[in-house]
Parts: sequence; C-alpha cells; structure tokens
Amino acid sequence: MPNGNIVVTEERGTRVITLRRPSKKNAITQDMYREMSRAIDTAQNNPDIRCMIITGGSGVFTAGDDIDDFMQAESNSETLSDGAKFLYSLALNVKPIIAAVDGASIGMGTVMLFHCDYVLASTAATFSAPYIHLGLVPVGAASLLMPNTMGYQRAFAMLVMGRAFTAAEAHAAGFVNTVVSPGHTEVEARKVAREICRLPAEAVATSRRLLRTAPEELTRRIDQEAHLFAERLKSDEAIAAFNAFANRKKR
Repeated sequence: MPNGNIVVTEERGTRVITLRRPSKKNAITQDMYREMSRAIDTAQNNPDIRCMIITGGSGVFTAGDDIDDFMQAESNSETLSDGAKFLYSLALNVKPIIAAVDGASIGMGTVMLFHCDYVLASTAATFSAPYIHLGLVPVGAASLLMPNTMGYQRAFAMLVMGRAFTAAEAHAAGFVNTVVSPGHTEVEARKVAREICRLPAEAVATSRRLLRTAPEELTRRIDQEAHLFAERLKSDEAIAAFNAFANRKKR
C-alpha cells in the first residue's frame, strides 16, 4: 500500500519496500526513514514474511539524504532520530534483505547495502558514500562493514577519498552479487526472493545469524559514528561545505 514516498507491497512471502520520489531521485526524508523502519520492524515477527526487497524502481536507487530536509532536522533531535532508527532497524533485522539497485546509490543508499544479504545492480548503477566532501564521517556502521566486506583499501577509497564505484567495481569488491541489464534489477530480485522463500525458514535464519556481524557490535559502531558525526556537523569544514551547498542551490 502507498505511504507517501514509500510503497510497501507483499507477494509470495516477500515484502517489497519501494522508494518512490522520482522528482528528487528518491532522496530520503525523515518521514521516509520512518516508513522504511516501520516496514522492516513489522516484518520481524510475521512468519508470513520470509524476506524483503528494497528497491528504488527503474533508473535510480537513491540520492541519499535529502539535504534540505536533513538541515531542517539537524536542530531537532527528535526528528533527526528517524535516520538513526532506520539504521537500528537494519542492524537488528533477522529477515534476509535483497537490494535492487538500478542507477545512482549515494550516501545512505550505499551504506544500507552493506546491511543487506543479497545485492543486485544494473550496469547503470553507481555507488558512493561521499560524506568526506561535506566534512563528515561515515554512518550506519559503514566503517565496520565496508572494510570487512571489501577490504581496507577499497573502503578507504570510498569512505576517506569519496570515490564512486561502478557496478563492475562493486561486483569485484564483493558487495554486489549480480550485475544485470538496466530495468531488470527488480525482476531478478523477485526471483532471488522466491528462491530464498523455498528454503527452510529456521535454517535460513540460523545460518544468516552465524554469517553476520553481531547486532550489538553493529549498534555500538552506529552509536560511535553518530557521536563523531554530530561533532563533525559543528566543525568549520562541515559548516563551510553546507554553506557552499546552500549557495549553489540559490544560483
């Protein structure tokens, strides 16, 4: 059913969470974080939901945080917590999550992939987490998950140098399972979901738990990064970067 810019549907044991804000390249607002958290959280104790898919539809995944919305929320701790709640929802989730990425995946769009279990990308997909260009630090346990997944040097290039990865580079780095043609990621993701749904549910849950970083370790790193992120928001570097962004929008 539609929830503003997030659409949640269910099909054959799979909950599909679709970011649908094409006019803003699916940039994520606090309301969207809240809806995605609800979709993930309410699946946890529902035995009818065997896995989930997160998709942005054809041509785009997400441009990351909506900067205007983020800047408004920055002074309101209650609203700002929606992003943190989404990260906790990912960290504590026990159901397999498949991501279908067709187009740009920026900031949180890339970070969330490292909490997913299977990632499909089109040849048109690109991946970046350019927090450094805003004078900021990684979020969402990215500083833990990215080096563990693709090695320190690749993680350094993405998180410290702010470099973008192509779909082929992401596949070689190990955080994309399969690369497909543009427009086919969601169809292929549903095939993977059906494959997972045919497997023994309890065995899947136990095996997944053995493979993944412990939730308490993830949440500790999320909290550590959030503390440093909040400090960096007040830094001269970050203030200058956000002012430059605001000035560009006025031109």
